Amino acid sequence: MSTGTTESGAKRPPVILCIGMAGSGKTTFMQRLNAHLHAKKQPPYILNLDPAVANLPFAPNIDIRDTVNYKEVMKQYTLGPNGGILTALNLFTTKFDQVLGFVDKRAPTLDYILVDTPGQIEIFTWSASGSIITDTLAASYPTMVAYIIDTPRTTAPATFMSNMLYACSILYKTKVPFILVFNKTDVKSHDFAVEWMTDFETFQEALQKDKTYMSSLMNSMSLVLDEFYSHLKVVGVSAVTGAGMDDFMKAVDEAVVEYDRDYKPELERVLEERRKRQEAHKEEQMARMLKDMAMDEKGKEVRLGKGLPRRGEEVEEEEEDEDLNSDDDGFEDHERRPRYKREDLDSDDEDITAWKQDLEERKARSEEASFQRFISGQRLE
Repeated sequence: MSTGTTESGAKRPPVILCIGMAGSGKTTFMQRLNAHLHAKKQPPYILNLDPAVANLPFAPNIDIRDTVNYKEVMKQYTLGPNGGILTALNLFTTKFDQVLGFVDKRAPTLDYILVDTPGQIEIFTWSASGSIITDTLAASYPTMVAYIIDTPRTTAPATFMSNMLYACSILYKTKVPFILVFNKTDVKSHDFAVEWMTDFETFQEALQKDKTYMSSLMNSMSLVLDEFYSHLKVVGVSAVTGAGMDDFMKAVDEAVVEYDRDYKPELERVLEERRKRQEAHKEEQMARMLKDMAMDEKGKEVRLGKGLPRRGEEVEEEEEDEDLNSDDDGFEDHERRPRYKREDLDSDDEDITAWKQDLEERKARSEEASFQRFISGQRLE
């Protein structure tokens, strides 16, 4: 048994996400794994994320059905079965920080955390809520995916290749350690699958028996997946008899080591890049705010134009440009200077009121001067 620890010495129990096609025996495998760990005096902490399951052969510690009523969601949002499951999972994800809080409290006393996902595999693997749950757990605990495969239904090269492609897509979507679990080995041994994955020529011989148009396609894909197989951990188990559970637990221990070696450094790198982007965004927002407030480097207000001085500031008389004074625009020279003094104003509100009044008077005099020039026949400029 291998559990991770943080730099502060806190215990980090591994998280096992059980994902599989409908009918692959995923929930039964969860029940067998739960019984196996209880027999070893290592009871796991179980999360059920399937809102549509009627009965569970194990008692989850946190159950989505206690939070979201799947049938009521279908009724209120006028959804079908898959849409209801997806919406229920999305609603549950909005409170997943509270779920993580419960897990964190129990983590020091736990050895394993098991997560049962919906039978509709695409709802968890390709939805935003599934990604959020996976990334949130992986950010705190060594997380891995146990992909459950129905062995008796994978004996044909076409179905085998379909499962492998789906496993490949999930691996690159989640980016966490991956374990291929061939279930129902009590019905059909998984040795043929292991041989197909390790011996390319053996799989080619099986493909030659298939004369359909799919044969050439699978032949090409097998070349691509050959490298993919080399990075997978493969175990065969029987959820009914319990055979192969010790091999599965060894694969879990190896996945924890892989998490610490490969995934954790990458996670820290991504988090550091995100932190830098957030800091850069904050600095950009601060620069924009300072620019909008017209602040100089010393933090003093920069005047954008002539106006009233604030209280406590010295009134500086600026010399008018000679050309400006010589222009005949209807204003006398003394009219260019403010007709009020700083000490006459008691507050900022009075400053604003006086400034508005002065503008209105200037506008009225300008209109009157223009009208007089028009009466006298002068050209309006």
